[in-house]
Amino acid sequence: MRSAASILHLDLDAFFAAVEQRDKPSLRGKPVIVGGIGPRGVVSTASYEARKFGVHSAMPTHEARRLCPHAAFLGGRFRAYRESSAIVMGLLRELSPLVEPLSLDEAFVDLAAGPTTHFSPDAVRALAEDLRARLREATGGLTASVGIGSSKFIAKVATELGKPDGVFVVAPGTELDTIADLPARAIPGVGPATMERLTRLAVRTVADIRELSRNELVRELGRAQGEWVHELAFARDDRPVVAEREAKSISVEDTFETDVTDRAELEAVVDRDARIVAERLTRSGLFARTVTLKAKLPDFTILSRSQTLHGATDRPEVIGRLARGLLAGLDLPDGVRLLGVGVAGFTEAAQEELFELEPSGPVVEESSRAPASRPRWAPTFSPGADVVHDEHGPGWVWGTGLGRVTVRFETAESGPGPVRTFRLEDPALRLADVLPSDGSPADPSGPGWAQAVTAPTMSGDD
Repeated sequence: MRSAASILHLDLDAFFAAVEQRDKPSLRGKPVIVGGIGPRGVVSTASYEARKFGVHSAMPTHEARRLCPHAAFLGGRFRAYRESSAIVMGLLRELSPLVEPLSLDEAFVDLAAGPTTHFSPDAVRALAEDLRARLREATGGLTASVGIGSSKFIAKVATELGKPDGVFVVAPGTELDTIADLPARAIPGVGPATMERLTRLAVRTVADIRELSRNELVRELGRAQGEWVHELAFARDDRPVVAEREAKSISVEDTFETDVTDRAELEAVVDRDARIVAERLTRSGLFARTVTLKAKLPDFTILSRSQTLHGATDRPEVIGRLARGLLAGLDLPDGVRLLGVGVAGFTEAAQEELFELEPSGPVVEESSRAPASRPRWAPTFSPGADVVHDEHGPGWVWGTGLGRVTVRFETAESGPGPVRTFRLEDPALRLADVLPSDGSPADPSGPGWAQAVTAPTMSGDD
């Protein structure tokens, strides 16, 4: 452990919901729930107003509706979240070049690698308060909880103790006392299954873990986890802050509101996901050797198939062709509830000529593969999505139904605005990220796609 409290951990408070409340004045101070809004949806983030009713992340949306029926249920706007996250990460990099993002709303910072030279509790507290003030101004009012300690574990614990919208500094030498009475679940990696095993050993708190020997923990939990839990219970954590965490894979998954059996529709989803994955590869300057297809069946069975290539590519047509081939090899008589495309085995060099040796199969035009009806993943007026009306200007989708869409016309700066209803096919109304000339989305990861695209690094919860 370090002798100074020089590792900072920041967590944006109820991030996704806070961004929505910032940009939608009529929702400020009211319960907001962001996540999947369909019958199989899951809560990603709940505002603190919604949490008072028992709503929390990872809760099924239908349960959240039962607990808090008057909340605003929104599908999410990942572009807005990414933009705010980029501002915050930029502020953190002013403190140190060693910033380790854990998700869009959470990161570690190694203050010792930056210009800071004074690490007394008062000095680092003042630094954290200044950071939070600048963050609030730069992001238009978002708040963050900050913890500072002598290790990653202690800094993250400090953040939890400072929530919401606060600062907590664990002074060197007080670590053991600080964590002693915390529940054993406070140790990273101690989930429900591990906690069940620890309960059999009469463990409730971190202090209880210290009463057990290393051998007892190893015998009950296995060597790797037993030793890990034992070390953290004594606040021993020497993990460094790593500025660039190497990505192991890139993937996109679609969860459908109802099981999809139409092969043409599934192929269209695969092609769209392949394009998004390829764009992320290109932005990262990487090429992939392995393409993976993931399918979840109606009975929750998960099937995964992959193909490793002789070369590497970032071409969407190659990724899409291979993923469609993997899809064709799956027996799906009852359809799927989730479908995903991923790539792995990254390299910084491509060997495209090797792909030309592989049979490409018949070339089929997009229109001949598309289903007769509109695909489920096509851009829709999802609740919360940004829209623009030729006459009324910018607004957001309040709700849809019976062939109509209701829009509240307001922005972060305007104050609460009026509500108006239009026909779904009204030519004057469009998603903010859809070009009026041809109806094509400017960015396939924009608001129109929010329900379809998931990313494990977008935690959104505090």
